[in-house]
Amino acid sequence: MGETNYVIGVHASVHGVDAAAWDALLAAQALPSPFMRHAYLAAMEDSGSASPDTGWAPHCITLHLGDTLQAACMVYLKSHSYGEYVFDWAWASAYQQHGVPYYPKAVIAVPFTPVPGARLLARDTKARAALLRAVVDWCEDVGASSLHTLFASDDDVQASEEADLMLRHTVQFHWQNTNPGYADFDAFLASLAQDKRKKLRQERRKVAEAGVTFRHAQGADISEADWDFFYRCYERTYLEHGNPPYLNRDFFARMARTMPENWLLFVAERNGRPIASSLIAVGAYSTWAGGLNDPKTTRVAYGRYWGALEPVDCLHFEACYYQPLAWCIANGYQRFEGGAQGEHKMARALLPVKTTSTHWLAHPAFADAVARFLEREGQGIGHYLDDLGQRSPFRRSA
Repeated sequence: MGETNYVIGVHASVHGVDAAAWDALLAAQALPSPFMRHAYLAAMEDSGSASPDTGWAPHCITLHLGDTLQAACMVYLKSHSYGEYVFDWAWASAYQQHGVPYYPKAVIAVPFTPVPGARLLARDTKARAALLRAVVDWCEDVGASSLHTLFASDDDVQASEEADLMLRHTVQFHWQNTNPGYADFDAFLASLAQDKRKKLRQERRKVAEAGVTFRHAQGADISEADWDFFYRCYERTYLEHGNPPYLNRDFFARMARTMPENWLLFVAERNGRPIASSLIAVGAYSTWAGGLNDPKTTRVAYGRYWGALEPVDCLHFEACYYQPLAWCIANGYQRFEGGAQGEHKMARALLPVKTTSTHWLAHPAFADAVARFLEREGQGIGHYLDDLGQRSPFRRSA
């Protein structure tokens, strides 16, 4: 088979590719998510949240055959390692100690968004492989020290392995609905081991006895006042840790305008006043597990942001897990992804899931050293997953 003569394009913005063509390509992937939609990535850029000024210089790399978009991805040239959730500070330090620059580096990622999913959008495996080769070639041309594809899909991982890139694994915690789904939240509680069930009920009781109630709104029903209040909460969470928030208010204003259907907001109230909120992303995609004539729709919710203006014991668990899980059960959602890190999530029935990033380093000696490190780290992650697998929160079958 001869080489396909793709026309490679490099654009200084996601706006360099047609939004409808990008979203159509995304919809054809095995693991799409709302965070890879053109509108989401454009809002990151246009709000200034992910921009050259914040150390995220965007580039969109495309492959065309004629007028048809065959493959595309977003690559960011970075001058730091913040906002990635796959930590390579030790690698940067090692480079510095040897007088070798680690920055700029390149990442194929969704800024500030540790959600697994398709990153190398492609019509087929051949186009995906060609796209990855084009990105590596571009990295060499611009002098990037390395390329990192973060929270990659299985298709991305396969393409990376075939290109001899290195793999790195981390652990997240996701909740899975049953098939058919739980009848209600009480049915979910009944599936848990007695000690976990008792703990969840105690935590929920503490919040209720503190006089806290919840309301939720989705899509266009989230008012501008709700968005304003949410942002106060979100900003407070970062400021309490001594950091400015990654995302500005304009980013969320763009979300409200361009993709409201993908957002669900929970607001905690006490004595008629809002005191906390959590923002959940929602999405759905079709798979053809039942054959081409029987598409199956998978509905997924993603825990994203939260904050509280008043301290209430166990409020975080209620706002970020129990309210969203009850909503997922009531609305037929199959999965709730709890975000980065957090072993405490297991006690709330979010189970460990291995996530994968892929890495290319231009410097041969550093590439060899990192490969040895990743082999050791990977063994540790395997043991960790085995250990977590012995600690199921669910009731044991008789």
